[in-house]
Amino acid sequence: MAERVLTQRELNRTLLSRQLLLQRSDLPIPETVEGLIGLQAQVPNPPYIGLWTRLHNFRRDDLTRLIEARQIVRAALMRSTLHLVTAEDHQRVQPTIAPALARALNAFYGQRARGLDIAALVTAARPFLTEQPRSTGELSNHLLKTAPDRDPSALAYAVRSYLPLLQVPPSGTWGSGSATTYVPADLWLGPPEPPNLGGLLRRYLAAFGPASVMDFQAWTGMTKLKDALAPLTADLVVYRSEGGKALLYDLPELEILSGDTPAPVRFIPMFDNLILAHADRTRVISEEARRRVFLSAGRVLATILVDGFVRGIWKVERAKQSATLIIEPFEPLNEADRVALTDEGERLIRFIEADAEDYAVQFTDQS
Repeated sequence: MAERVLTQRELNRTLLSRQLLLQRSDLPIPETVEGLIGLQAQVPNPPYIGLWTRLHNFRRDDLTRLIEARQIVRAALMRSTLHLVTAEDHQRVQPTIAPALARALNAFYGQRARGLDIAALVTAARPFLTEQPRSTGELSNHLLKTAPDRDPSALAYAVRSYLPLLQVPPSGTWGSGSATTYVPADLWLGPPEPPNLGGLLRRYLAAFGPASVMDFQAWTGMTKLKDALAPLTADLVVYRSEGGKALLYDLPELEILSGDTPAPVRFIPMFDNLILAHADRTRVISEEARRRVFLSAGRVLATILVDGFVRGIWKVERAKQSATLIIEPFEPLNEADRVALTDEGERLIRFIEADAEDYAVQFTDQS
């Protein structure tokens, strides 16, 4: 039997539903973060905005308390980027993607990482980090005693790549700066779970599916998984993308939504996995829009969704006691969409700049 072909709009609406972007949810924060398999957290504030746009009555302090209580932790995970995940998920996910974290060392440092004695570095680092939380600079200086002629930043990154580390609060909380300290993950969370590639694939499909093997690899940062995944897909349903280009796997119990399902306007923060978790991102962002959202040095701008797709970018400007949310559409918007974005934007700017006295939403176009 030929596989069912899914249209771009069916993939779009299904993704938005699984990402809690068709309607806000009443789920508790930990369940939401687990359902999303974490929130990318290169900088502290975007995950808070990502939860605000997905949950009813989300309050910043609620997430901050969970981070301070170590129920949600900040660590390098998918694609070797910082994520906020539940403590339980860190111990589930990290062992499975550990090979990708290790490979990232050579990808980022190349010749500077060649020939490092990883075992000796980890042996030196673990008691030093266990004694008390340490900054990257402190760790680098300590590791120079073991490898005095090597690049200090490469030494610290090598340890991060092979020894699971957590950032210590207030790192990762709203408004926190770039200064961070680290502890070994097992010091706080106990022993990790065994690697479980099949389990992680199913979790990924529940959050981002239907999806291809290449999509799963793009999300995890892992490579060459086709053979390893083949026996793990036997009980999955198989679709094809529009045009028959790719096999898309999904959990048989999950629904594919109609492409006509209404999709409200949404504000998506910087680095959100919504537009990072697939190799083929056209289900939510066109190639033309992608070039305007994905900048050099790994920056991914905050975006607006209109009719389910990225149609522009947004940012906040603050001048003394006045806060303005600026929307830059990529194409003309109709009046209904502009009104909806203005209403949603007014709520968002009050969330982000809670201590301002004056608020405004502005569009950069003249349409």
